[in-house]
Amino acid sequence: MFNILSIGLFVTIIMNVKAYPSIFSGESVENEVPSYDFPFVSRSQWSARQPNQTLPLKTPVPYVVIHHSYIPAACHTRETCCKAMRSMQNFHMDGHQWWDIGYHFGVSSDGTVYEGRGWSTLGAHALHFNSVSIGICLIGDWRVSLPPADQIKATKSLIAAGVELGYISPQYKLVGHRQVRATECPGDALYENIKTWTHYSAFPSSVKDLIHVKELPESFREELIRNRTKSESLPLA
Repeated sequence: MFNILSIGLFVTIIMNVKAYPSIFSGESVENEVPSYDFPFVSRSQWSARQPNQTLPLKTPVPYVVIHHSYIPAACHTRETCCKAMRSMQNFHMDGHQWWDIGYHFGVSSDGTVYEGRGWSTLGAHALHFNSVSIGICLIGDWRVSLPPADQIKATKSLIAAGVELGYISPQYKLVGHRQVRATECPGDALYENIKTWTHYSAFPSSVKDLIHVKELPESFREELIRNRTKSESLPLA
């Protein structure tokens, strides 16, 4: 009887260790990195600075916004891509006075994903749209040429992982940065390509459509309408 009870207790402990590894390892759940089917580099691995502050992102988000970095240029190795991530973070924090790198993730030309703000932290990648989206930056200038196939594949796999993990809505809409902000980003070549991706949405077509995006806070949309009314009522010079 003692042996049977001992075996039963041992099995229970093993099952709990597998189900709740953070409890038995002494690490918090927040420190655990999901297992992905693509190369993944965490913040600590690219020597990210600590953010000045963070706010939580309400998930699952209804939108994914695609960016290109323009500068820094495309990178193909761990060393150059880590340098690119640090460069973007420094520019965002020191140049713009943002709390951290703006993007949730960066993707390199060799198909490696680099953790930016991560899944659960509010980003700073698309003004007025940060609260409803995950921002992914394909490192490089994609105005004329397309990103390599590995870079596009990794980006699509990252989005799929976000859906599977519950951070992105299964009914998400994919847009380019230029659709929610007056910018050339993510570059003409990449923008034309993402139009062929699953879940691409032609709406909003520009920043003017934001007043009709129901996922945005009603108070913000009302403010946009008031500002537009004021600008239209100004006398012509």
